[in-house]
Amino acid sequence: MAEEKETLQGGIANRQGQVLEASIISFFTQHGFSECSFRKWMAAPSHYGEELLLRHAPYTSIYGHEAKSEFLLQSKRLSLSVRIECKWQQSSGSVDEKFPYLYLNCIFAMPEDLVVIVLDGGGAKPAAVAWLKNAATTRHLIPEDKPEKKVLVFTLGEFIAWGNRVVR
Repeated sequence: MAEEKETLQGGIANRQGQVLEASIISFFTQHGFSECSFRKWMAAPSHYGEELLLRHAPYTSIYGHEAKSEFLLQSKRLSLSVRIECKWQQSSGSVDEKFPYLYLNCIFAMPEDLVVIVLDGGGAKPAAVAWLKNAATTRHLIPEDKPEKKVLVFTLGEFIAWGNRVVR
């Protein structure tokens, strides 16, 4: 019975996370970006143009295994390459306990100089959210030889406001 409840809760959390991702896809496609999977794009990059939102963008994690971010934004027009991580937590759970791992991957494993974490749902522990935002703001652990590396942490609303300024 507990296993069924856990499976049900996992399915609900997955759907809620997909709504967050769909919001980001909608935002960028309305701003003229083509959206496709990283894998499809790699097979035929000339089919998709130069303003792209790529889903499931791979990188090698700090543990040395293949990991994927929800999105990689590529814009030739804006000279922009942004990795986007989405985390939705509507009720208590384990997403917020993974923030240090996520942050370390942003700093040491993700190759882009700009990484955006979209964090929403209202269920993450306030202290965990405060830790992640503080780490990003104070540039905690960013190596001195990577002064251009930046991690931004936004709610969905903050992300849309930031995006509106960036992709004008």
